[in-house]
Amino acid sequence: MIFLLIVIFIGVAFLELPGLIKRRYWRELKVFSLFLLIAFIMSLFHIIGIPLPNPVKEMDYLVKDILHLNYK
Repeated sequence: MIFLLIVIFIGVAFLELPGLIKRRYWRELKVFSLFLLIAFIMSLFHIIGIPLPNPVKEMDYLVKDILHLNYK
C-alpha cells in the first residue's frame, strides 16, 4: 500500500512539475511542493495508522475561546 502511495505521488509530481519549471513559476513550484509534501505525509500517516489531529477542534477553540464568537 505504501508503494502504491509513493507511485501515485511521484506520478502527480511528474505531471505537474515540468510545466511549472518550463514556465519558470518558481513561487508556485515552492507552494505546490509544500502542499504535495504535506499531503504525502498525511496520507502516509493514515496508511500506517498514526491518528491525525482533527482540525475542527482547533477551529472551534479559535472561534469560541480566542475570538469569543459564541452562537447560541
